[in-house]
Amino acid sequence: MLRTKTKRRLATTVATVITALLPMTAMAAKTTSYPADYQKIIDAGKKEGKVVVYGTTDTKAVDPLVKDFEALYPGIKVEYNDLNSTELYNRFISEVAAGAGTCDVTWSSAPDLSIKLVNDGHALAYKSPETASLPKWANWKNLAYATTYEPISFIYNKRLVAANEVPKTHADIQKVLSNPKFKGKMVSYDPERSGVGFMYIIQDMKHNKDFWTMANAMGGAGMKVYTSTGAMMEKISSGEALLGYNIIGSYAFMKSKKDPSIGFVYPSDYTTVMSRILFISKNGKHLNAAKLWTDYILSARGQQIISDKADLFSIRSDIKGETTMATLAKQLGKAAKPIPIGKETIEYLDQKKRLDFLNKWQGAMGTAKK
Repeated sequence: MLRTKTKRRLATTVATVITALLPMTAMAAKTTSYPADYQKIIDAGKKEGKVVVYGTTDTKAVDPLVKDFEALYPGIKVEYNDLNSTELYNRFISEVAAGAGTCDVTWSSAPDLSIKLVNDGHALAYKSPETASLPKWANWKNLAYATTYEPISFIYNKRLVAANEVPKTHADIQKVLSNPKFKGKMVSYDPERSGVGFMYIIQDMKHNKDFWTMANAMGGAGMKVYTSTGAMMEKISSGEALLGYNIIGSYAFMKSKKDPSIGFVYPSDYTTVMSRILFISKNGKHLNAAKLWTDYILSARGQQIISDKADLFSIRSDIKGETTMATLAKQLGKAAKPIPIGKETIEYLDQKKRLDFLNKWQGAMGTAKK
């Protein structure tokens, strides 16, 4: 018979092994469609040792995903770079042009800039085993994947804006801005300097027949523009601003849980829904680790963390919770207008169309050069 100390040591060893295997077992339970030789990608990824991600999601929101991925694949570190969408695009193309290599994965909240990079030939084709669990429109030619389903919202200061002053539709924006109380007190993204700001305002122009009337009202009311969601949130929280237009709803939801001053609305006439687009760079140095990261983000395990801990709204229909596509679909119904993924996404990145739009926008804002 084994001595008591030996039994204890054996029990401890078994427990340690089981604990180490739990993350992989949990992943396997969610990924029955994975190929039999997937272990080769795992082994190669561990040899590479890391995956470099350029993303627009706040580091704090991404941290739970990073920690879980690193627990799932010991030996692979995630080097996450938090950039704004325009900065990410410019850095990527500069590094590729210099021939010195770039990130392994881009993960951006500006679908148009992401798809432009893909369309220009910078993405590695990879069919994720998780593809079958995604909406069909979320996979563009196995080159780019939509990973979230996030509403674009109006936000407001709950202390200083009365319930009857909160805009519920885009038409309400014009009415609200006719009130002197909101003069210089509205904020939004700058479409000239923010990739996401440009993308969202273009969607407005497509869906709102009175867009330019609304834009002129914004300019007349002295709307202020920024490149940072965080900066706008702070302005509204402090009362320096009262309303925020076209703000990423996942950030508004997350902020409202911690800050009682922040309220948000998904406009009932239509709500633009954006997805963070992920693709693997064919110029990356850690392509196997990049495949693992892609599969993880799209997996049920990763998507549940996206919903529960990152508050970014899962795109998979099998994920349950408040911040999921399933829940949002019930709330918005036909009002949901997802930004398409494909060549139509980059229509207004055509230089002439972009400049024509921005010139007209500057005229509405009163910032046109004379």
